[in-house]
Amino acid sequence: MWIVLLGLTGLWVLANTPLPDVMTGKAVRDLFIQYSGIIGIGVMSIAMVLALRPVWLEPMLGGLDKSYRLHKWLGIIGLGTAIFHWIAARAPHWLSSLGLIEGGRRHGGGANSVSDSLNQVQAFFDGLHGPAKFIGQWAFYGLVLLMVLALIKRFPYRIFAKTHTIIAVVYLVLVFHTVVLLDFSSWTQPLGIVMGLLLVAGVVSAILVLTRQVGKRRQVEGTIEAQHYFPKMKVLETLILLKDGWKGHKSGQFAFVSFDQKEGHHPYTIASDWDANNPRIMFITKALGDYTNHLPEKLNIGDKAIVEGPYGCFTFDDAAKRQIWIGGGIGITPFIARMKHLAHNSASQPIDLFHCTTELESDALKKLTADAAAANVTLHVIIDSRDGQLNGEKLRTMVPDWKSASVWFCGPIGFGKALHNDLLKNGLPAEKFHQELFSMR
Repeated sequence: MWIVLLGLTGLWVLANTPLPDVMTGKAVRDLFIQYSGIIGIGVMSIAMVLALRPVWLEPMLGGLDKSYRLHKWLGIIGLGTAIFHWIAARAPHWLSSLGLIEGGRRHGGGANSVSDSLNQVQAFFDGLHGPAKFIGQWAFYGLVLLMVLALIKRFPYRIFAKTHTIIAVVYLVLVFHTVVLLDFSSWTQPLGIVMGLLLVAGVVSAILVLTRQVGKRRQVEGTIEAQHYFPKMKVLETLILLKDGWKGHKSGQFAFVSFDQKEGHHPYTIASDWDANNPRIMFITKALGDYTNHLPEKLNIGDKAIVEGPYGCFTFDDAAKRQIWIGGGIGITPFIARMKHLAHNSASQPIDLFHCTTELESDALKKLTADAAAANVTLHVIIDSRDGQLNGEKLRTMVPDWKSASVWFCGPIGFGKALHNDLLKNGLPAEKFHQELFSMR
């Protein structure tokens, strides 16, 4: 994120050096309007590319969950700079209405004000200034509304997914606004070249989003073959028989699954190893919201499903002397998949698995214990009411040579952050702590 911000800032500074000889209020305002516009549309363009779920970027960004986090923060920065851009553009009108400054004439708003020395392309763009400003203002209002809805966690996921797609339309309008109003001389400079590439990439991405092409080539149809529900834990196991097309997955990865076209897809971690001769995939879901609360009632054996993926880099690949796994609640899922893999492919490192939960049914404990034994994994079950919550001090005591281990965490973000801070404070290198983000929006 900082590379993006500093890179765009550096290009803008290069394009505007030297600064105007006389730094009037209008000159400063114009600079701020151009800068906020560059940052706003620049980060939105990259966010649009990330919306495609590009698998080729996952190794660089640390997985799709980290890509979504970057997408979210680029969106927030884009919203913030858009607000600043709007205020800077509207401020003279407000001040004039209050009688604090004199209203001035508009300049450069039509073709008649264009100098004879300007080429036809610039004259054409100058003639579009009025419409570009008008639709840009209304696109800004739409952007604010859609971004606020996206940031409200209580907003239902299925509605969020549909309304969030509309941002692609808003983005296309803002591209027109940018192309017309960007300082014309910038297009022949490094800033203009980079912005042109970003806008082209963003426009192509927006069109793919609007035509529902995202992840389409990675989708495979399947049929629910078996289910098992743990009522006290409110956890559902769903086994899906996949048709041809699934290219396999690594344990620890996740997929987007759709059981209902109206609801759309939801991300779930894969809880099974992959065997091409036995093309079945398992998902373990917990009742955590308005949709997952009713999955046990809605899903039936024989129902169709669309599975898209796999995604993610939480794949346990490292050369550490040992590994420590920590699964908080439903965050145990990637470790179940890994144990099923290790049952047939022995690990070279000793592994300690900590499963931290508020409740664990006997059937679930039996399955987890059997998986751990088959994978030669040392299992530690931490039930909050019985053992208290796991913290860094307890972890370091239970695994004395923890400094030689890599730590793999999946669970609530606050829990992971507390463990991360404690272990790094006590000497664990930052690159040895791997965390699967539990939130996708």
